[in-house]
Amino acid sequence: MTNRVFIGLSLVFLSNCILAQDVATPEKNTGFIVEQINTASPVKNQGSTGTCWAFSTTSLVESQLLKADASPADVSEMFTVRNIYLEKARNYLLRQAKTQFGEGGLGHDVIRAINNYGAMPEAAYPFTQKAGGDAFVARLKNYLDSLLKKQPIAEDWQKGYEAILDETMGKPAENFEYKGKNFTAQSYAKEVLHFNADDYVNLTSFTHHPYYKAFVLEQPDNFSNGEYYNLPLNEFEDAVKQAIDKGYTIMWDADVSNKGFRQQTGLAMNVSATIGSTFEPDMKEDPADASIRQQLFENLTTQDDHLMHLTGMVKSKSGKTFFVVKNSWGNIGPLNGYINVSEAYFKINTISLVVPKASLNSALLAKLNM
Repeated sequence: MTNRVFIGLSLVFLSNCILAQDVATPEKNTGFIVEQINTASPVKNQGSTGTCWAFSTTSLVESQLLKADASPADVSEMFTVRNIYLEKARNYLLRQAKTQFGEGGLGHDVIRAINNYGAMPEAAYPFTQKAGGDAFVARLKNYLDSLLKKQPIAEDWQKGYEAILDETMGKPAENFEYKGKNFTAQSYAKEVLHFNADDYVNLTSFTHHPYYKAFVLEQPDNFSNGEYYNLPLNEFEDAVKQAIDKGYTIMWDADVSNKGFRQQTGLAMNVSATIGSTFEPDMKEDPADASIRQQLFENLTTQDDHLMHLTGMVKSKSGKTFFVVKNSWGNIGPLNGYINVSEAYFKINTISLVVPKASLNSALLAKLNM
């Protein structure tokens, strides 16, 4: 993209900690006009691990604290990942290997993990690149496959599995100190994060299930059979806009395996693979509606490649709305790790959302019987 000058939004400081990433957005006369940018914790880097589901949803939980004017928290993604690896192992054994086993997950896995096992600050259970990659997954899977060769499986199978996790990721402490006080994972989630799983709702939008009902989302990474409320596409998108307007942020699960998603240029647009070198916010995009979206989902073009954190909205010079999305690939691209996603791209490529329940209006909650 040419002839674009970027300005940083103001940084907000509290307790000597940056609460808002320096989200670079174009000056009004060269690109985008800021509609709403909500506070988020700094951009992180998931490295070579396939744990975007943990990074994106943890970022949402961290932002909920900032929304409530609570003290900021840097929450460990890897503690959640470790607990979910244990769940995946039980699921794999009970289904006798007839299920997917890998690094992937969905947003609801994080909500469930924090609810069931608690959480830790990053300092108590830090990130490690070792918690990802084919070799690590293969080692875990090979161990489980060896158990299934002799049935009934050993009752103490989990000890060997946890030993691999401990060696690779580290053994989590039962107690840790945070700001001069002793915590367990459960007490940290309750007292510091003020976490309540009922504060979050899973949403999606597809035509092969009834609207306003929950269904198990048919995606390989949905190993735990998480249910998502199904909305018409217009209400699905409206829920996002209304949440942003109210100061909330959202976990965004989408397909990014297309030439329209360009982190290095800070733009994601619904354009065909045949476009030339021009890639500008106000260029014409391909059609986007519920029928096209459904077709691409059912022919397996659109899948849940990557989960990110949607934090705001901007408008292009011609008035097109773009969603501001925080990625977990480090501070790359002109927007320092963020990317502006067009409405058309959102409509076609979104798989699912995790939204704060408080962001939904009363009419929608009534339709969902919530």
